[in-house]
Amino acid sequence: MKILYRYMFPIMCLLLNHAYSQKSAEVLLVVLGTVQDAGSPHAACKKTCCVDLFDHPDSERKVVSLGLIDKINERKYLFEATPDMTSQMKNLTQIGGFNKRETPDGIFLSHAHIGHYTGLMYLGKEAMNAGGVIVHAMPKMKEYLENNGPWSQLVNNQNIKIDAAKNGRAIELSNQISVEPIVVPHRDEYSETVGFRIAGPNKSALFIPDIDKWEKWNLNIIDEIKKVDYAFLDATFFDAKEINNRDISEIPHPFVIESMKKFQSLEEKDRYKVIFIHMNHTNPLLDPASEASKEVLKKGFRIARFNDVFSL
Repeated sequence: MKILYRYMFPIMCLLLNHAYSQKSAEVLLVVLGTVQDAGSPHAACKKTCCVDLFDHPDSERKVVSLGLIDKINERKYLFEATPDMTSQMKNLTQIGGFNKRETPDGIFLSHAHIGHYTGLMYLGKEAMNAGGVIVHAMPKMKEYLENNGPWSQLVNNQNIKIDAAKNGRAIELSNQISVEPIVVPHRDEYSETVGFRIAGPNKSALFIPDIDKWEKWNLNIIDEIKKVDYAFLDATFFDAKEINNRDISEIPHPFVIESMKKFQSLEEKDRYKVIFIHMNHTNPLLDPASEASKEVLKKGFRIARFNDVFSL
């Protein structure tokens, strides 16, 4: 009997691990875009980072977005409505695999900068003329959409229905999945800006594609990283040298080199949670073969790549 148990025990462990793996794969986060709002190639860019992309576009250079797939309840959600939303909805549907309806069951908007909400136009009459797509938006964002064309037309034609989100109030998508908006400091010309805590049945994620310097936030980013399993964080610029034709004070994101220095005190397991995302067209992290990419990985951090999948 002891001999039988000795041989059966490893098999039982493998079966249990497989069952857990299958369960954890029932809720997924998918990287649908990694690039800053204006995309890559960037309008009117004559730098080496873009020159070849005009003639030879890279199909993986899409504006920053995450997809949330709930296979348990056969629902799917988008984080951000980007200028690339047409193909991102298609990707989300194909990866989900459970129905062919391409409109998501909900869209979460972080703020009113062009890469994060203008994809809503594809839900309108001139495009797919969608019916009642739920858009989760903060109060100022909601007011902006309702009172300014062409977005107000989407509301009036019932292409979208806006759900009023609140800072720190979790939105329950199921009994195992929730999304909590968290206000972050940023240039808020038309709306407030939020990041999101995304909780699944087994793991959780933090998604902050846009923020001013970490020191301006009323929360401690180090503590917030420790609370989650994945932290998708603003990596707009690798360093200040990228921007030699703009006043960098007008676009005060945390440089990747600053973030890495700030996060270096984290334990190795916590550094590995950090996944840099939302990269400007000038950012060398867009190139996996760049020295900057190698430096980030060597220091124990990660870089978001198109179609990366993470289990929740």
